[in-house]
Amino acid sequence: MAGKSIRPILFLTVVLCLIVLPGCNGYKTNKSQEISQTPTEYEKQELMKQIDRDFEEPESHYKLGQLYQNEGLWAQAQYEYNTALSFDPAHRGAQAATIYVLQTMGDKVKADMTADLYISQTSGSAEESLKLALAFQKEKLDELAMRTYTQALRLAPNSAKINRQIGYYYLSKGDKVNARQYLYTSFQLNRNQPQVAGELGRLGVDVTGARVGSTKELDNMVSETDKRIQQQ
Repeated sequence: MAGKSIRPILFLTVVLCLIVLPGCNGYKTNKSQEISQTPTEYEKQELMKQIDRDFEEPESHYKLGQLYQNEGLWAQAQYEYNTALSFDPAHRGAQAATIYVLQTMGDKVKADMTADLYISQTSGSAEESLKLALAFQKEKLDELAMRTYTQALRLAPNSAKINRQIGYYYLSKGDKVNARQYLYTSFQLNRNQPQVAGELGRLGVDVTGARVGSTKELDNMVSETDKRIQQQ
């Protein structure tokens, strides 16, 4: 008799477990979803949290725009870049990315006009021109990058920093002739550049006997040129 009375209790226990377990299973499923969450989705959520905490912080909008851009979500990317620029109109990364999105969306006229505006905005500063050129290069906007590098060099022709970066740009494109030219000019302007010396060595230029220059010459020509321009 005792065994028969236990069976209904066991039956009820099993039924209760079946009722309760779906909730537990649901919890486990959510956990597994969190574990299998892609790095991009995790980054998005973290950036959205940052934006919720400080909506006016431009860098978070820019980074979120980059994630949308990588996914081909052009409208969402453009919104984030516009928001970033509304809080920091000189955010070079957002400027270059905006041009990329406009070109990709097929709005070439607006892309060209906007690019002209951004390049014009940096025309009085070698340092800002260099920042914009680097941003264009990151977005693989080669023609605009070269145009802005040229502007930077025109403003500060004796900058080892600018010559070096143009040399690296050509090197990334496999153009060893121009890379050698600009890197060598950079090295002549500032011989305290072991990485540049190494690249020149790989390009067949012997700089082993070169004299190491004073550290006072280290890449301060850009800011000095900016000061002179502002005083004119």
